[in-house]
Amino acid sequence: MNKNNQSRQSLKNHAYQLLKEKLVDCIYPPGSLLNEAQLAKEMELSRTPIRESISKLEMEGFIKVIPKKGIYVTDITFNDVIQVFQARVEMEPIALRLAAPHLPLDELKNFSQKFHEPIVDVHNSFRLDTAMHLFIIEYCGNRFIINTMKRVFEENTRIIISSKQNQAKVHDAKEEHLEILNKLIDGKYAEAEQCMLEHIKSCRISALEYFYNNQLYTPVPSNDYKKELDKL
Repeated sequence: MNKNNQSRQSLKNHAYQLLKEKLVDCIYPPGSLLNEAQLAKEMELSRTPIRESISKLEMEGFIKVIPKKGIYVTDITFNDVIQVFQARVEMEPIALRLAAPHLPLDELKNFSQKFHEPIVDVHNSFRLDTAMHLFIIEYCGNRFIINTMKRVFEENTRIIISSKQNQAKVHDAKEEHLEILNKLIDGKYAEAEQCMLEHIKSCRISALEYFYNNQLYTPVPSNDYKKELDKL
């Protein structure tokens, strides 16, 4: 690959990562409309790498290009919330079970220390939350689980930020994370797996209730919501 092609690829990757981060972090909120010129100006890039990034992100389901209207940031549907937590409930405890014997003790203690610190920024707390979960997943040794769960957590982040969970909810999750970490540090892997499962179910209840009560989803029959809660 010559230098021009390398430079073009580098710009494309840079534009893609920047735009994807803004979509995942809901800086460009679900349901909003964007346009190429606006994005190019904001990112101080030409429209070519932006256009290429848009094409890739559309294939990944983050956006949809609507002719003569613009770039639509896909909504989070009620079914998205159901499916994200269905994936987490089924796969994340397995990932922890596979990862547990291989997790570096110093990193576990480092996460524990961070969760003991006072919460000063809700968004940073969400990032710490996600970082801990992905840290565990990445040690599971199964690349298919790892790649799938990374995508799941991109949608999970959009759900959490969109639901604007309050300080109390963050505190609840903080205590649950500390319990998981303490079990892992003590080598109580089966108990850590159970704590992880209960934590995910707790998050699922909060997300389902929020999106249902605030109608931030594509409408579904009310009994669908009740059926989901009955499964918990």
